Amino acid sequence: MPPHSHAPVPDRSRYKLFSDPVHGFISVPKGLIMALVQQPEVQRLRRIRQLGVGHLVFPGAEHTRFNHALGAMALMQDALDVIEDKGTPVSPTERTAALAAALVHDIGHGPYSHTLEHYLIRDFHHEQMSRRLLVRLIERLADHPQAKALRLALQIFDGTYERAFFHRLVASQLDMDRLDYLRRDAFYTGVAEGEVGVERLLKTLRVVPGRAAETHVAVEAKGIYAVENFLISRRLMYWQVYLHKTVLAGDELLRAAFRRVRWHFREGREALAEGCSPALCFFLQNAVTADDLEQRPAITDHYGALDDTDVLFSLKQWKRAATMHDDPVLADLARRFLDRDFFRVTFLPEKPSDEQMSRWRTQVAGWLRENGRALDRSSRTSFEEAARYYLTLGRSRHSAYRAAGGEAIGILGRDGQVRELSEVADTAALTALSERVVKPYLCYPKEVDLNLEDGGPQAADGRAAS
Repeated sequence: MPPHSHAPVPDRSRYKLFSDPVHGFISVPKGLIMALVQQPEVQRLRRIRQLGVGHLVFPGAEHTRFNHALGAMALMQDALDVIEDKGTPVSPTERTAALAAALVHDIGHGPYSHTLEHYLIRDFHHEQMSRRLLVRLIERLADHPQAKALRLALQIFDGTYERAFFHRLVASQLDMDRLDYLRRDAFYTGVAEGEVGVERLLKTLRVVPGRAAETHVAVEAKGIYAVENFLISRRLMYWQVYLHKTVLAGDELLRAAFRRVRWHFREGREALAEGCSPALCFFLQNAVTADDLEQRPAITDHYGALDDTDVLFSLKQWKRAATMHDDPVLADLARRFLDRDFFRVTFLPEKPSDEQMSRWRTQVAGWLRENGRALDRSSRTSFEEAARYYLTLGRSRHSAYRAAGGEAIGILGRDGQVRELSEVADTAALTALSERVVKPYLCYPKEVDLNLEDGGPQAADGRAAS
C-alpha cells in the first residue's frame, strides 16, 4: 500500500498534489519546492527515462527521472515526519532544504542516464553536474523568500551541514533515492522480486544523537529484516533489470554508434557527423573531461540542453546521412538501435586474451565482408577496423552492500548501541550480498556464429539477448 494513502489530505492552499501510481498522492509544498519543480532543470527530467535502454526490454518502464525526483522528495517528507515523531526536531528551513536536496539530487543525469554518463564527459559522475545545476538554481532564486533553505540544501547535498543525518537521507546506502528507485523500477518493470518494504523501513528510522558531526540515521533492531529484504531486492534488480543482458546489448550498441560518429569528427568528415543535435555534437566533437567543468561554463549549458530526444533525433539523422555519405557501418548501427535489432551478449567466466579477441574480430570482419556491408575507399575503414564496432568486450559489476566506510548501515539495538549491519544480521547472507561480482561479457551480432570454445574461455551462459 502506498505510504501516502493513509495520510490525511493536506491543506490544498499550502500544497499542490501530484498523483503518483507508486506512492499515491504526493504533496508538493508551495513556495520554494514548487518553484524548483517549475525550473527548466527539473522539467528537463521529464524527457529522460529513468532506466535508459531498459524500456526496450521492459515495455512498461517508460517512467522518467521526473517521476523519481518527486518520489524521492515524497519519501523525504515521510522520513522527516518519522524522525520528528521520535523526538528529533527539524526546523521549517531544514525541512524545506532537505526536500529541495532530495528533489534535485538527480538533475545532473544526462540522456539515457548511466548508459552515456561517462561517455559524454570522461571521469564524470552525474552528482557533479547536479551540484553545478543546484548552484545555478541558488543564484537564480536568490531573491526568493526561502532562498536561505536552498543554500542550506547545497550544504546538505555536499555533506557539510553540521546535522549530518540530513545528508545520509539524501546520499547513503539507505537513502530516499534508492528507496524510491527500487520500488518504482520494480513497479514499472513488473519484477515483483524487487518490491521493497519502504513503509516498514521508514517507520524504523531513528536519528542517533551524539556530537553534531557524528549524528547519523540508524534503523531500529525491529527493522533489520526490512533492511535485509531491501539489500536482496537491490541485488535482484541489478541482475534482473539494470544489468539484464539485453539492456547491456542496447548500451553497447548505442556507444558503438557514438564511437563511430566521433571517428568521423576526427577524420574531418563533419558533413556526416554533424547530423546530430547541436548539444550532442558538442560532446562528440570535443574531448570533455570532468576537470573541464570549472574552467568551461559552456559545458554545463550544453549538458543542460541534452535529453533522450537528442539521441533519438541524432540516430535518425545518422541513419539517413550515413547512407548518403557511404558509411554503411554508422547507418547499420543507427538502424539497429532504432529498430531494436540488438547484438547478442554472452557472459564469460573470465576476461579473454587479446589473441582470442583478435580471432573473434577476424570472424566478425569475415561476416561483414560476406554480407554486403561494402566499405569503399570513401569510408576510410577496413573490415577489420569496422569489426571493432560490432564486437566489444564489457564488464558488469555490482555489490549490494558495502560494510566498510562511512556509509555502512547502522542498527540501533535495544541497549541503545549502534552496530554495523553485519554485526547483527545473518552473516552468511550479508557476506554474499557484500561480495563484488564482476562478469565479463562479449557483445557481437547474432548473425555471427562465433566459436567461443576455440582457444578462449567457455561461455558462462550461452543464452542470447532477447
